Amino acid sequence: MNRQQVQTLIENLKGQQPALVDEVVPKMFSLGEIQKVLVNLLRENIPIRDMGTILETLADYGNMTRDTDLLTEYVRQNLKRVITRRFIRDEKVSVITLDPNLEKLLMEQPKGDSGYAFAIDPMQLQALTNNLAALVEKSTGQGKNPIVLTSPPVRKKFKRLVEPVVPDLAVLSYNEIEQSVEIHSEGVLRL
Repeated sequence: MNRQQVQTLIENLKGQQPALVDEVVPKMFSLGEIQKVLVNLLRENIPIRDMGTILETLADYGNMTRDTDLLTEYVRQNLKRVITRRFIRDEKVSVITLDPNLEKLLMEQPKGDSGYAFAIDPMQLQALTNNLAALVEKSTGQGKNPIVLTSPPVRKKFKRLVEPVVPDLAVLSYNEIEQSVEIHSEGVLRL
């Protein structure tokens, strides 16, 4: 997705919601910043058809942060209906959850200028990815699309950690699933 495509999406939205577009572009965010948020969504297979909700979320949180990764997480939470429809069928879902100790370890990982710097022992990381691969294989063997469910502050960090090993794994947070969905844990990922 390039800036010209972003400009076209915004121009289309301006015909429907001119006040919103005027508030956000370019006063709060540049095309490049909006592009980063949209690319983050698309990278994880999240549809961007609802540009109104996306820009409204950016308007709501734009005075609090300029971090496009964090803004993407806020947008994802406001797109929970879209995310639920995209990844969950039949109002029921079986998920892989994270052990509380693993969530705590990931929460403590700092984010630097070039992204997350994971200070995890290589042996622990190998064991983690092996355990994850086994849980994903079990899920796919049962004909399910594997989904990992985490707390909101951990979601992006976990996705970045496992992306090199399982690039297409859906990693969702509790805040991205509609409340009507019945959640069942089919396994807990531990270190």
